[in-house]
Amino acid sequence: MTIQTPAWVHDAIFYQIFPDRFARSPRTKHPRGFQLKPWGSPPEEQGYQGGDLYGVIEKLDYLQELGVNALYLNPIFASASNHRYHTYDYYEVDPLLGGNEALRDLLDEAHGRSMRVVLDGVFNHASRGFWAFHHILENGPTSPYIDWFFVNAWPLRPYEYDAHNHHNYTAWWNLPALPKFNTDNPGVRDYLLGVARHWIDFGIDGWRLDVPADIDDDDFWRDFRATVKEGNPEAYIVGEIWTPAQRWLQGDQFDAVMNYQFTAPVLNYTAARTLRRDYYKSEYDLRPFTAPQFAAAIETMLGLYDWEINLAQLNLLDSHDTARALWIMGEDQSALRLAVLLQMTMPGAPCIYYGDEIGLSSADDPYCRQAFPWGDEASWDRDLLSFYQQAATLRRAHPALRYGDFTTLYARGQVYAFDRALPGSEALVLINAGKKETAVTIPRPGPAAAYTQAWPSSTAQRNPFVVTGSSLTLTLPPRQALVLVVDL
Repeated sequence: MTIQTPAWVHDAIFYQIFPDRFARSPRTKHPRGFQLKPWGSPPEEQGYQGGDLYGVIEKLDYLQELGVNALYLNPIFASASNHRYHTYDYYEVDPLLGGNEALRDLLDEAHGRSMRVVLDGVFNHASRGFWAFHHILENGPTSPYIDWFFVNAWPLRPYEYDAHNHHNYTAWWNLPALPKFNTDNPGVRDYLLGVARHWIDFGIDGWRLDVPADIDDDDFWRDFRATVKEGNPEAYIVGEIWTPAQRWLQGDQFDAVMNYQFTAPVLNYTAARTLRRDYYKSEYDLRPFTAPQFAAAIETMLGLYDWEINLAQLNLLDSHDTARALWIMGEDQSALRLAVLLQMTMPGAPCIYYGDEIGLSSADDPYCRQAFPWGDEASWDRDLLSFYQQAATLRRAHPALRYGDFTTLYARGQVYAFDRALPGSEALVLINAGKKETAVTIPRPGPAAAYTQAWPSSTAQRNPFVVTGSSLTLTLPPRQALVLVVDL
């Protein structure tokens, strides 16, 4: 099978938005007597702070200036939870977010700027308020929807349960708020595939799939792909898989996964000196890496998949399900900068978690879901924001960084170098994650060429280098990156 992924993803720089906490707009009209928590309330208090899709629209200028050209939105459908993974109506955008009209406006505004919009699809489980599950709660065994879920015993206890009085139905992670769909039921399959196609036809550009491994049925996902791609062959399907994901990335199910196999090695290498030892994530193996260890991890990651898949992987440093990268790195901003440079220069689509670019730092859920401080720009790290903008510009300026082949050139101590090459375009990326200035000689990847320094871009930070025969010699400052390019 020839594997194809959406061409636009290879050019994408994604921005992940947690809708309730990104931006609130006065365009969303709420009923009188309606109460939201104050913007910027501590996220551990839960509740709703009123971010909405019109707020996203109003910040598109900011996102374009950042260099973003694709949005990934956490769930937006009607739900009784601020994260909206408890869906009760898959055909209605939550009124708190502005409803279907707000999504229509967001898609039109984004597409008018050549920006893509990918939605979060929660198809493994619904909520206690989902209409078919509610029908079972009201009618018991006589409900015609009884086989849409897994009822294990009676009575059902969706709210009042304890160790001796179970809720009596299968739920995701045994959480009664999240009854699991029976996707073996043909009606359930038709319903969920209908939802997927409906929003593709509405104009979204793809689906990020929540916990897809919990629907342990390759045929379901093959049908899902066929349904989505029939509506839009260029739609992006990216799954939340934390482990190596060859099973789903053979060209017949997903286009990519959230690439946590990229995340942990990058954190380990760039923050080897400052990595928090008190943060545990079962899906991560967080430990300091040398350059050879990092190189080995990256080669293993890239070797898992077809090259077309590697170019479409969603490369992230953090998300709504993790602590923020800067926090994991022990507040070491030099580590974050090196990690962002790797994001912007390695194969795959970079994904920025909202607020990272201005220095937001916090522990895991719920703390990582804080409100974006639009009203307190004095708290923003403007230098970091500028760094993100320049790194995004670097990626956009050089095709080799988006589509080029990948070759590891050097990995010793804390210095790592790789080459990205296309016919007519080449980029040589060098990272010194160590604390000392280091002189290196690396093999020149191709024939004699006139390299130009593309990073750092400042003329005050020019780094002398010497090309001799088949090698290149230079000195790398500590905690710095260097990018040399050839664009013919």
